Amino acid sequence: MKTTAITYNKTTAKAILSDFKQLTKVGLSLSVVFSSVAGYLLAIDVLNYFTLFLLAIGGFFMVGASNAFNQIIEKETDAIMKRTQNRPLPTGRMSINVALIIAISFTILGISILYSINPKTALFGAISIFLYTSAYTPLKSVTPLAVFVGAIPGAIPFMLGWVAATNEFGIEAGFLFMIQFFWQFPHFWAIGWLQYEEYKKAGFNMLPMNSKDKGAVKQIIFYTLIMISVSIAPVLKLSGAFYIHPITAVIVALLGIYMLYFSIKLHKSEDNVDARKLMLSSVLYITVVQVIYVVDKFLH
Repeated sequence: MKTTAITYNKTTAKAILSDFKQLTKVGLSLSVVFSSVAGYLLAIDVLNYFTLFLLAIGGFFMVGASNAFNQIIEKETDAIMKRTQNRPLPTGRMSINVALIIAISFTILGISILYSINPKTALFGAISIFLYTSAYTPLKSVTPLAVFVGAIPGAIPFMLGWVAATNEFGIEAGFLFMIQFFWQFPHFWAIGWLQYEEYKKAGFNMLPMNSKDKGAVKQIIFYTLIMISVSIAPVLKLSGAFYIHPITAVIVALLGIYMLYFSIKLHKSEDNVDARKLMLSSVLYITVVQVIYVVDKFLH
């Protein structure tokens, strides 16, 4: 009997932990922390491990809070879509009240920890949570422009690291913001293409002009080209202390061309297979580019 109780408790604890991870989207939160850490490493002369730790934890809470609020607001629409219907709230495994406690606690913890680094970092963290939950999430069912609004909180983490390190929002942080801002359009529109039918069921407008056609892919190609241009611009020494070597610019451009290749393929085929390849190549791009920037800085 005791063994059964222990097994039951273990299973329950595992299920609760799994729901908590789904509500706060731990995987996504970690990728955001990765961006913030990269931004921090690009800005520093001397590494402060404690600040880096605070940035990682504060950033994690910040994104976790945004995701929890998002799922509270979208409980009904999550129940409609295959991809989201097994989340803790639509299935009833977690109550709205518990989710709210987690979301509010994460907000307070995240902003307080970021504030202990410096007030500007906390301000951008708060703006990120506010825009994601109060502007992007409700706009998804109103207009395809939601993607533009969502790209703002989505672009904050990379430059948040720079602000945490320097307590300044200047041209360097602005460039880091723009790189991640323009990257999000091909990334999210590739997801919007793959999930088009599901999003339509839930009443979400996630593609440009809300249509799954060549016009939407033309926009993807356009924003991919802007993203590549902004990503290699630091080679021209236009971006203050944030500068990259010509060889680094070539590598970054090649990675961008790899993404561009799949967006052109999608324009020709209008096939989900190519949209998936574009989405995966976009994840590869943002991860590798951030690593390359940091490596370049330490090879200066």
